Amino acid sequence: MKEDKIKSIIDTNLERWLEMGFNELPIKIEREMSHPDNKSEEEYQTWLPIESKITDIEIEEFETQLGYKLPVDYKIFLKHKHFYELQISEVSFCSHPINIWRAKQTEMIFDGYPTEFLIEKGFIPFAGWSDWGLLCFDANRNKEDHNYPIVLWDYEMAEDVQDEYKDFYDLMTNIDANKNNS
Repeated sequence: MKEDKIKSIIDTNLERWLEMGFNELPIKIEREMSHPDNKSEEEYQTWLPIESKITDIEIEEFETQLGYKLPVDYKIFLKHKHFYELQISEVSFCSHPINIWRAKQTEMIFDGYPTEFLIEKGFIPFAGWSDWGLLCFDANRNKEDHNYPIVLWDYEMAEDVQDEYKDFYDLMTNIDANKNNS
């Protein structure tokens, strides 16, 4: 089942992130995600992934703000876990902490790069690609079922996008299968 596969990929990669000790950041961590041993005077704080608290109503409100419906598989992703960092292969997903997940998504979509190259053209950014681009839903295609193809937007060639994955599920399964090759 697609939902179980998406959740398994998230869990496996978050577990790997924790095992490598990459879950420390020089920021204030949301209380619900803060490691119990964190000391407020320490610069770096350890975060822990937790079950997502996002509701269908919150997603609907976010979709209204965007002006686009989100793919079902991406909603599964949003409603599974909260995290500060999740990188699989070359893909760095938008930070997804509890309480401020929507602000982080909004920042990536509306305040990151010029909107005239992205959201205004129907490209909804949701993850970074390596250190040179963004992965975006192409909301211009598959409008009926909102199962948009994934395109790569290059920082240096802002007018061009390149097809990368058939949809979000295809992205997740492909980057998970290729994570050890990068």
